[in-house]
Amino acid sequence: MTAFIRFLGGLALFQALAVASPLPLSSVPRYFQKNPVTRREVQVSTIQQELGTSLSPGSIIILPSDASFSNDTHRWNTLAPPDVEVVVQPARESDISRIVKYCNENSLEFLAVNTGHGFTTTLGRFKGVQIDLKQLRAITIDPEGKFATMQGGAYNHDIWPKLWDAGYVTSTGSNECVGLAGPALGGGQGRYEGLHGLASDNLIHLNVVLADGSTISVNETSHADLFWAMRGAGHNFGIVTSLKTKIYPREIDTWHYHNYFWTQDKLETVFTELNKISDGGNAPPKLGVSFGQIYMNRTLSENEAILWWTFAYAGPSSEAEEILAPFNAIGSLNEIMGDVPYPDIIYPQDTAASSCGAGSYAISTIMTQTWNITIERQIYTLFNENIAKYPELSTTARLYYEGYSTKAVQEIPSDSTAYPHRDELHLSFMLSGVPDDAPELLEPAQKWAKDVWDLWNLGQPGRKPATYLNYAVGVEYQTLESIYGYEPWRLERLRGLKAKYDPHNRFRFYNPIISD
Repeated sequence: MTAFIRFLGGLALFQALAVASPLPLSSVPRYFQKNPVTRREVQVSTIQQELGTSLSPGSIIILPSDASFSNDTHRWNTLAPPDVEVVVQPARESDISRIVKYCNENSLEFLAVNTGHGFTTTLGRFKGVQIDLKQLRAITIDPEGKFATMQGGAYNHDIWPKLWDAGYVTSTGSNECVGLAGPALGGGQGRYEGLHGLASDNLIHLNVVLADGSTISVNETSHADLFWAMRGAGHNFGIVTSLKTKIYPREIDTWHYHNYFWTQDKLETVFTELNKISDGGNAPPKLGVSFGQIYMNRTLSENEAILWWTFAYAGPSSEAEEILAPFNAIGSLNEIMGDVPYPDIIYPQDTAASSCGAGSYAISTIMTQTWNITIERQIYTLFNENIAKYPELSTTARLYYEGYSTKAVQEIPSDSTAYPHRDELHLSFMLSGVPDDAPELLEPAQKWAKDVWDLWNLGQPGRKPATYLNYAVGVEYQTLESIYGYEPWRLERLRGLKAKYDPHNRFRFYNPIISD
């Protein structure tokens, strides 16, 4: 008995010393800390103290009191931003596993972020620790030129010139300010998809941190079931710390671009020619993209929206202009054309960083197989009516049209990845930025977006709405089936994999297949 009492006394003394210890809290054994292993409320300063000691040198933890916090939580769409309590910028990929495990031990939600360009308002349900991948941007090219290895934070601003200067290209998204991994997890539409497929089609290996903090290799021979899901629905399953993607010889020195400004009376002719050139999915593979905007340009038209279109072709101007001859014949207010290296195509096509300004955006979006010309006239008329009614929205309101060559996309079997929309040819979205000093305009802006969405659907009778995951915005009229596919087996398979790889639904903030 005496020995037992001495043991208890020693235990009590050790516990008291531990609690009073000047050592970092992480050095004190968990079982001697006052707090239980799982804590519902953790002070942000405590997170910095506890987590910081376990991360690699060079990792950064940023608190709301830090001067850079606002910049490090900056997002493109501020309509319903995530509630970030702490930002952690890991210096090494291995740190991400440690961060996730720490969050799990302390009932903290976590959200991995690259450039913060996500459209969706479902991110507004998040409150917790932001895992910011901006320090993980290394890009390495395979000596044999078969693939490139990129860390999870790599983004197009770095990827395009790195590959191009070495003589290679790959499929990515189209905008300079977005990453590769994020768009690829949802498909990844871009200028090279007609030649090489979607960004997701080119993934050959992923290093993934799962919801429990474990790290796995994901490819055709390792966790092949998850590899299927990561290519089209990947945001639901894990954090990609690095990846390998196919690369291709660039073959050319320049891309040709041709931009047009048209008045509204040319609308029917423009969309007629756009339908012809897309040709039911048979657009020339080198005609990488046509981007269009309908917007107010007071320099060219004081009271009516104008049409602006830009075409990009992976080859010489002589080839491109032969294809674009029907558009040259329409008659424009102004035209601009030229030839530039691929990394510079973003400037004439208005997809450089300057196009990524933050705002509180009301958005609707849809995928289609053809442009309904009658409906596009109605949408144009509605645009002018709403600009007249709400002139404060005229600066940012846009109708966006994206038409990609899809030959290589359609050649891949539809069931080979989780991406469900290989038969869709066009992306369209309506966007209107609500001024910070006029929140009362949010409701009319959202109604306008919904009205346009209704018209786009009216223009494809007999077809169900299709929504590109990376453009989905979290509104109730965008169903899970429209995002992840209408074949019942798709969502069934995804939910089965969710139960296997993320049974507690930790990844549920980006257009989730299971929200609760």
